[in-house]
Amino acid sequence: MRKKPELLIPAGSLEVLKIAVRYGADAVYIGGDAYGLRAKARNFSPEDMREGIAFAHAHGVKVHVTVNIMAHNEDIPGIRTYLAELAEMKPDALIIADPGVFVMAREICPKIDLHISTQASSTNFESFAFWHRMGAARVVAARELSLREIKEIRAHVPDSLEIEAFVHGAMCISYSGRCLLSNYFTGRDGNRGACTHPCRWKYAVVEETRPGEYLPVYENERGTYIFNSKDLCMVAHIPELIDAGIDSFKVEGRMKTGLYVATTARTYRHAIDDYMDSPALYEKNKDWYSRQVSNGIYRPFTTGFYFGKPGEESQIYDTSTYIKEYTYLGFAEEADREGNFKVNQKNKFSVGDEIEVMKPGGEDIPARVLRIRAEDGSLRESAPHPRERLTVTLNVPVESFDVLRKQNTPEGMADGERGEL
Repeated sequence: MRKKPELLIPAGSLEVLKIAVRYGADAVYIGGDAYGLRAKARNFSPEDMREGIAFAHAHGVKVHVTVNIMAHNEDIPGIRTYLAELAEMKPDALIIADPGVFVMAREICPKIDLHISTQASSTNFESFAFWHRMGAARVVAARELSLREIKEIRAHVPDSLEIEAFVHGAMCISYSGRCLLSNYFTGRDGNRGACTHPCRWKYAVVEETRPGEYLPVYENERGTYIFNSKDLCMVAHIPELIDAGIDSFKVEGRMKTGLYVATTARTYRHAIDDYMDSPALYEKNKDWYSRQVSNGIYRPFTTGFYFGKPGEESQIYDTSTYIKEYTYLGFAEEADREGNFKVNQKNKFSVGDEIEVMKPGGEDIPARVLRIRAEDGSLRESAPHPRERLTVTLNVPVESFDVLRKQNTPEGMADGERGEL
């Protein structure tokens, strides 16, 4: 059996990094205020990045920082300054796509591992070998690769070159994220971290000689969202991923919340550990993984390109919204065994609500909200305003970093991409 793969979890903020660490990540990947391809994520200030790296390292977890912008001339001086700051902060790896940025990082950060981003579109063993000769410690496989192709790459490159691959999360309709739609429609460049996700929009066709006459695009009369991919989910295929020689299992989602991160990290942590302990145990628990991984927010799932090129069944034609089985309420801070804790509230909840306390070990404990107190000490019947700092009492014991969630009614399970998802 191959070595145990790394579980690499996204974090778009310091609080989500801490949740990722506590819920089972071996490594987290984050971005700074600039030069990473998630400009709309909250991202990390230099102070938060230092604190996050220190917190992760104290718990034996690595930190990878994205510097995967496709740079223009005017970006070069700032990137040099940023790399110098990162050299001082000492993350474990930098994720890079641009060859020029790679050369600068090799010069300025010689003690930090360099990983080649999926944006570099590495699709063959010669490309992997090239980056290895350049000094890369790891290459992230292009999302368009099958498991058969990855296994062949593994056979042609040195064992010292690690292979990282996405195993879960949103898919892009463009070639490993190389998309011009956002820049064309809005002036916000997806290759510079500012994608507006126009692949999720509804489209129509206009015939050249009849401008202004919009013809809906139908596929088997199911709808019009022609670019809208299902989400990747490979939790039911851990053995195949390991057999292909993938060293790091990467979860997408630096723009997602603590509930999504806790859900995916905990589920994949259990799946990997169970399989490495006993393939029979993994097979026995497959239904649990499948139920758990859908307890955050998600679109219907697909296996992407791993078992061949996806067809029309990998697209969603009738909607661009997420399925949202649970609402994220926040996570417990400064908790005590009497059920009191502080929380930066993410979505509305009220006294008397039945909620769930999500534990890193796998337990989901039913709870009831007994009391809500505002920062000024006043008692509240409900907490309707996101990001309020509250003191809450439940009827069950709570520990710091327990995630709080509320199950949605069936009619409320489909929700758009807004608010604290």
